[in-house]
Amino acid sequence: MDFIKNNLANALTLANLFAGSIGAIHLISGDYQTTALCLVLSAVFDFFDGFVARALKSNSNLGLQLDSLADMVSFGLIPGLTMYKALEPFGTELLGMHLPFEIKYTGLLVTVFSCLRLAIFNLDEEQRYYFKGLNTPTNTVLLFGLYYAFKETGNFSFLFENALLLILLTILTSWLLISPIKMMAMKFKSRQLKDNYPKLVLLIGGIIIIALFKVVGIPILVLYYMLVSLVFQNQLK
Repeated sequence: MDFIKNNLANALTLANLFAGSIGAIHLISGDYQTTALCLVLSAVFDFFDGFVARALKSNSNLGLQLDSLADMVSFGLIPGLTMYKALEPFGTELLGMHLPFEIKYTGLLVTVFSCLRLAIFNLDEEQRYYFKGLNTPTNTVLLFGLYYAFKETGNFSFLFENALLLILLTILTSWLLISPIKMMAMKFKSRQLKDNYPKLVLLIGGIIIIALFKVVGIPILVLYYMLVSLVFQNQLK
């Protein structure tokens, strides 16, 4: 029983990694629906591994390392591959110029900065009730959500038909990952309404956005999350 108790959270973390690996493979082959399902599973496993570790008091340094390594695939590699796939049709052409390399590889900057963000997070003891910069799962939801909505509905075509905009999006999100901007974490440190008002605003607004826009609302929800975080900067601590 002690073995199960001490390793259940780690098993969930490895399940996150397994689902993320499958999602990455299907993203490369163009099966976006399977990738979307794998990301949902990864997010569920990522939430419950921490929940189970706290509930069973089985937190460990091994678990901390495993969590970052799993997230690097599910929420670091996949968003980078998303931008890679989005930029793939443009070949070496940018603004009428032919570059000596294929611009799709610039999309992997997201993966590089996701790795840097996860390393910084592991060393920063301040980020308990808020994040510094955009966390990797949310960034993944933004980038993959935009691409998935484009593939499924044709929305955001203005973005995915313009290589320069995609590169700028890559650079912006890479910077957001390591930026000093405080972003809300859905962790409740008290039951008082005044301490949780920003989270309630986010929750209610998020439900309305998804109800109105369905799949298209997923990346819009992330933009709303960032807006709410900016508005309530002084209350995030």
